[in-house]
Amino acid sequence: WSLMLQSNGAANDLLHRIGLGSLGGDWLSEPDLALWTLMAIITWKCVGFAVILMLAGLQSIPDEIFEAAQIDGASYWQIQRRITLPLLGPTIRIWAFLSVIGSLQLFDLVYIIWGQYVSGTAGTSTMAIYMLAQGRNAGNYGYGSAVAVVMFVISLAVALVYQRFVLRRDLKGAVTEGTV
Repeated sequence: WSLMLQSNGAANDLLHRIGLGSLGGDWLSEPDLALWTLMAIITWKCVGFAVILMLAGLQSIPDEIFEAAQIDGASYWQIQRRITLPLLGPTIRIWAFLSVIGSLQLFDLVYIIWGQYVSGTAGTSTMAIYMLAQGRNAGNYGYGSAVAVVMFVISLAVALVYQRFVLRRDLKGAVTEGTV
């Protein structure tokens, strides 16, 4: 990504060759573009996992439900809205939870593409990059450890809220109590 998105890289060359050279820019160092570039790279990186999760969720829905809805006269969009989306709810919620936790821990992608110094000026700094810059690189190991603890507490809070409100709702009725 860092080679393709340089100012003289493949992305700008492709835009120039197809006549859209005015859309090219410095994708990595211009703060207005760098954040959008990061979001596009993360989307490209994570879309495969999301597709696999959604495919598994779709395969877990019995075909008989769709057939019954069609016999009852439901349109395609009614089936999607009233059957598919509600039954994919647990899958969508677990995907959202894993995405939030993953975004809190985002380090490697930003560090590799932007480096430890450029990420702050390009507007792509994350909590993990901040922890590295203020902790190890500045010699403030205590402060870096405190940032790590704050990141852990935020992740724990998100996990506990997910477990308390979302997971309990998804498991309600799925597990019978008192059975061994």
